[in-house]
Amino acid sequence: MTSSSRRVVVAINPAASFGLGSEVGPALVTTLRGLGHEVTSLTEPDFAQLLDATRAALREKPDALVVVGGDGMVNLGVTALEGTRIPLGIVPSGTGNDMARGLSIPIGDTEAAITALTAALHRPPRVIDAGRIAFDGGRARFACILAAGFDALVNERANRMRWPRGRSRYTIALLIELARLRPIEYRLTLDGVEHVERALLVAVANNLSFGGGMKVAPDASLDDGLFDVVLVRPLGRLAFLRIYPRVFAGTHVTDSRVVVHRAREVRIEAAGVVAYADGERIAPLPVDIHMQEGSLRVLA
Repeated sequence: MTSSSRRVVVAINPAASFGLGSEVGPALVTTLRGLGHEVTSLTEPDFAQLLDATRAALREKPDALVVVGGDGMVNLGVTALEGTRIPLGIVPSGTGNDMARGLSIPIGDTEAAITALTAALHRPPRVIDAGRIAFDGGRARFACILAAGFDALVNERANRMRWPRGRSRYTIALLIELARLRPIEYRLTLDGVEHVERALLVAVANNLSFGGGMKVAPDASLDDGLFDVVLVRPLGRLAFLRIYPRVFAGTHVTDSRVVVHRAREVRIEAAGVVAYADGERIAPLPVDIHMQEGSLRVLA
């Protein structure tokens, strides 16, 4: 190894974007090795085994962990890196890629993303925040957005469906949940202040978007030490359908039925709702969320 080479662990999700991004990981590994970096490449049959393998590789204290995939792989990296100062690199190849979007990492152009990553290996990492989640029976971590409402209900239904496969499953799940649309009774505690709310959606945002560019929290910052807590108060189906497209531009927050709070400590309680973070299933509510300010280093 030379003074400019790095020891890099690369964790690859071969099923990212339903397998369409399977060539991205090998291309990254080939490029890094061609540049003289020492690469440990990890691919496992499921998320749990890949997380275990990644944690084992990180015990060797590499210079960086790079994840290849979507926001679920970012979540794996954020989880594995807790308590370390090892920076996280992202080469997006998933369907959402919202964390990469928030960090201005190129999306949809593998060569550009790899070029950006290799350049970032030689710069000081950017320091950003992360969220810690505590729930009955465990804990988790996230960097993007935790959601507990309509979107989480759609995810939960889609995950139970065995047909169809691919993205159309989520579209069908969304239509089913839209037909069942109803407000949820929430009890929120924000920095010690309790709020009882009826809402369709609660999102605790460190990043501005989820779901492939839906700017649910357009003013969120990755490094301000605060979550943007977004509530959508009760709407009828037609009103919901009118406001829904505005989420992609972030203009929904001008509607009086959309409320944004900022907080460091958040507790969410509601019956029959499962929390999702970075697109990954976390646990049924209640959950307690703590801001870990400046706890994550990223190559961006």
